[in-house]
Amino acid sequence: MVFQPSSWIGNTIARWIPARYVFAVLGSIALAILYGLKVNLSVAIVVMVNHTSQHTNSSIIIRSSCSTNDTDDIKSQDGPFTWGESQQGLILSSYYWGYLISQIPAGRISEVFSAKWVMFSAVVINIICTLLTPVAAQIEPLLMFLRCVEGVGGGFSFPAMHSLLSKWAPVEERSTITTIVYAGAALGTVLSVLFSGFIYTWQSWEAVFYWMGSLPVIWCLLWAWLVEDDTTRQRYITEKERILIQKSLGDKDTSHKMQLPWKKICTSVPFLVIMITHFCNNCCWYVLLTELPKYMSQVLYFRMEENSLLSSLPYLTLWIFSLILGKCLDFGRSKKVISTTAARKISTLCASVVPAACLLAVTFVKCEHIAVVALMTIAVTAMGGMFSGVLANHIDIAPQYAGTLIGITNTFATIPGILIPIFVGEITHANQTTEQWSIIFYTIVGILAFEAVVYLTFGSGEEQSWIRSNETVMSTDNNTVDPELQKNQESKEITEL
Repeated sequence: MVFQPSSWIGNTIARWIPARYVFAVLGSIALAILYGLKVNLSVAIVVMVNHTSQHTNSSIIIRSSCSTNDTDDIKSQDGPFTWGESQQGLILSSYYWGYLISQIPAGRISEVFSAKWVMFSAVVINIICTLLTPVAAQIEPLLMFLRCVEGVGGGFSFPAMHSLLSKWAPVEERSTITTIVYAGAALGTVLSVLFSGFIYTWQSWEAVFYWMGSLPVIWCLLWAWLVEDDTTRQRYITEKERILIQKSLGDKDTSHKMQLPWKKICTSVPFLVIMITHFCNNCCWYVLLTELPKYMSQVLYFRMEENSLLSSLPYLTLWIFSLILGKCLDFGRSKKVISTTAARKISTLCASVVPAACLLAVTFVKCEHIAVVALMTIAVTAMGGMFSGVLANHIDIAPQYAGTLIGITNTFATIPGILIPIFVGEITHANQTTEQWSIIFYTIVGILAFEAVVYLTFGSGEEQSWIRSNETVMSTDNNTVDPELQKNQESKEITEL
């Protein structure tokens, strides 16, 4: 037998680290890469734009009441581009134009073909677009087109990852593994915001894109080598773990050819609630994700280095909090202290009520820098509840169609990504004051309050009956016995590996 180092290393990893956690960690890194490449422009644009030119050409200039005598040094961090607030909003939102159109196709492709390679493609597209950004920035329409293409690649990520999670996350560990994966979005935001500032200070704004576009190539090699679409194809996994996962998930349909019950999906109250909740949650998420660096820079007048550090801090605490919350909820479910529905409602209320309270408080503290930073940190941290809440909910109600369902809801929830930068740009045009930002925060507070009421009233974490009825029809058509109908009492027997 020929010795193959790659196989030996892969099998050694499988003996020491469960394959589902290898997948979870690499999946988390994938989302960290994608979110890092998505938000780096939100940070870099602060120093790419010539703010002095904007103020000189503006007929009406209203300075923030938070300005001090030291703001001249901050304003000197000007770049070569004369993009106004509205133009900046269009550039930042152009990512989401592409993100919007690729969600549903990506979900179905992931279910029918290979979610592994759909995810791989998402990262590769984003790498290429990031490396080309400094060149494309010289021509504004070209930059917007490139960001749109990058968004198409980014749109592949959630549907592909949801499809993979439905095959890799045992029911009893679903909150934990889902949170590990999606918390990567927060980790990527931390690293991107933090290092974008330091790379700019060390070299230039162009270097931000070159460095961040090069490093993810390492992930591409590891993903292609160590991850497969499901346990039946996985090379590096112990037989004990393979049986454990398959027993927990049961004999779900693996042909990926099941027809989508569109009418039942579109009339399912739990699914419609997920879609509404996802939309509302993203309204707040995109304000904090894409606009927080601008608020810190142009309203509170933090320098680029300070801005990067303070804007990234909340996402570090979000990452830690979301992992702890996911583990606690799974522990509560395993001990039958709380149901899946209760776990999802706790998470979702955390991700809506707490940020709403914090943003409301920010409108009162205004220029108190320490208080604002503390409140923003708490608000972003609490948003971590969405990973073990609404983002895990699709797999609960319809695991076989999780990729398509997240594609549908994330398409709807991407609309705020397009509208928020434009909305903020229009509200704050030549008027970066706490008063104008209060209008933005009040709007988000109202949306989050609506989300909390809707999900608390109608949300569900139970698998829907129309899934089983659709499987029964497919089984009858194929003259086979549907094993799912015999399996309800078996899925609770999982033991820790």
